[in-house]
Amino acid sequence: MHILGISAFYHDSAAALITDGRIVAAAQEERFTRKKHDPGFPANAVKYCLKEAGITIDDLEAIVFYDKPLLKFERLLETYYGFAPKGLPSFLMSIPVWLREKMFLKRLIRDELKKCGVFNRKKLKMLFPEHHLSHAASAFYPSNFKEAAILTIDGVGEWATASVCLGKEEKITILKELHFPHSIGLLYSAFTYFTGFKVNSGEYKLMGLAPYGNKNSESVKKMVNIIRNELIELKEDGSVWLNQEYFNYATGLRMVHDDKWEKLFGFPGRKSETPLEQHHCDLALAIQEVTEDAVIRMAQEAKKLTGSDNLCMAGGVALNCVANGKLQNAGIFKSIFIQPAAGDAGGSLGAALAAYHLYFEKPRVYEGDLDMMQGSYLGPEFSELDVRYMSRQYNAVFESYTDFDALAEKTASLLAEGNAIGWMQGRMEFGPRALGNRSIIGDARNPEMQKKLNLKIKYRESFRPFAPSVLAEEANKYFKLDSHSPYMLLVQEVREERRNKLPENYDSLPLTEKLYFLRSDLPSVTHIDFSARIQTVHKETNERYWKLIDAFRRETGYGVIVNTSFNVRGEPIVCTPEDAYKCLMRTEMDYLIIGNCLFDKKKQPEWKETAKWKEEFVLD
Repeated sequence: MHILGISAFYHDSAAALITDGRIVAAAQEERFTRKKHDPGFPANAVKYCLKEAGITIDDLEAIVFYDKPLLKFERLLETYYGFAPKGLPSFLMSIPVWLREKMFLKRLIRDELKKCGVFNRKKLKMLFPEHHLSHAASAFYPSNFKEAAILTIDGVGEWATASVCLGKEEKITILKELHFPHSIGLLYSAFTYFTGFKVNSGEYKLMGLAPYGNKNSESVKKMVNIIRNELIELKEDGSVWLNQEYFNYATGLRMVHDDKWEKLFGFPGRKSETPLEQHHCDLALAIQEVTEDAVIRMAQEAKKLTGSDNLCMAGGVALNCVANGKLQNAGIFKSIFIQPAAGDAGGSLGAALAAYHLYFEKPRVYEGDLDMMQGSYLGPEFSELDVRYMSRQYNAVFESYTDFDALAEKTASLLAEGNAIGWMQGRMEFGPRALGNRSIIGDARNPEMQKKLNLKIKYRESFRPFAPSVLAEEANKYFKLDSHSPYMLLVQEVREERRNKLPENYDSLPLTEKLYFLRSDLPSVTHIDFSARIQTVHKETNERYWKLIDAFRRETGYGVIVNTSFNVRGEPIVCTPEDAYKCLMRTEMDYLIIGNCLFDKKKQPEWKETAKWKEEFVLD
């Protein structure tokens, strides 16, 4: 039985295909179109999934969309009515789009599917689970837990903004929901907007900025009190009530009322790409602390309602890996599984799984001790022949290795020499994190590597940290991590014995001086608060990446390297060999390795590109 799941028309469109309960393929549309967070119908992703399975649209038992558009339309109408006469400009902009397109979504999907192949329209079955049920299914069914509490937290689906569910074998029961306009996700996005980052993509920047806040300072304490006393009411069960006098997202065209927030916090909202000041850092820390408190309270409520020792998480807020680390340390649950594609892209997978288990009532499929995500390596892969075709197009020069172990040893030596390397192997990752198949890698010991990657390759804000990829069996040598973290979704601290002593005036130093102070013997992956967003690399799910890091361990004594996503700012992670080669030539990257092929930047022909890629890929 083949089932195709689709998420589309908001942001991060994606498609996922399951066959007899097992995940065959999943990919985001942005990787094919090269449009970050592409909201359009995922025609390319659908075609890829069908090709990977070797089937046509007529072979599908069902196509499943990740939410209920009519229920979402009901929410829009009731919201505009409830806030009337506010929101008229927004109403006049959005309602015609709904009437023209989204009210007739079945027809729209059928029309878009024509781009993917010929099919029998009468045979096509279409299903529409609720948004948060899709999130819950995406987390529970691949988790390998036979029963678990399920916590989903995001901006908003139809009405729900968070939910607590109980998963038991193939059944999911919704126990509790928080409804729009009250939302932890929208609260966090409001602060994303006010600190000058882009909503629905810049939230992770806000999270990365938070450690630069002066913890325990009067400034942060004051901001936390303002948030708790003026903006929200945080309840014991983790639910929130948001004071809509300060927010504009329900009926307006912006997240907040800027003038009211300026008066509240004492400074105006930051404009994109203007200098960051200490009060921006303090505000980021304040909302991060409030968010962590809410997430932990919700988890405690989930434990109370289900009594389970296991927790599954999804929804955009589940990508807040700092909050996830705090939740893990709270010890509320013995085991936690977080869907690596926790945002809307993962809703496509959840929709397909929900249909298989809940609509068609099929039993669960288990894979021993591993989860069902296969390391999240669910996207397309390319052969050496594809690499050769690309190299001919660009007259690119490369060296081909017949022995991968020799290539791994060569790469380890290049890393130890301080080179930044594009690393493209096997199937592309599903979700926002690069997990060793579409990564830019470097030496975590190198004190210059963070600056080099940020300013000369990624072309992004200098404050943003990089993640370590570490051999799973060695993770505890470097980090306070007592579990696996294969999807880079947990933040934990670097061990004390690896840290350097901070100067007495450290908290009063400017942001840039804090940034480049050598905090440990792994300076390029140690964030300002001694934390790291860890990826444990497992031989069972990614043997090539494991072999590379093991070769680096033998070369240097360190079984850990820097890993960041293979892209420049504003660009989706690379998909094809051509994408990877362009990224090599557009940046100050030193080497590119695709499969068994090694490209030395110094040996490539002069790059003559007419397109201005910094205009093509705007700041995300």
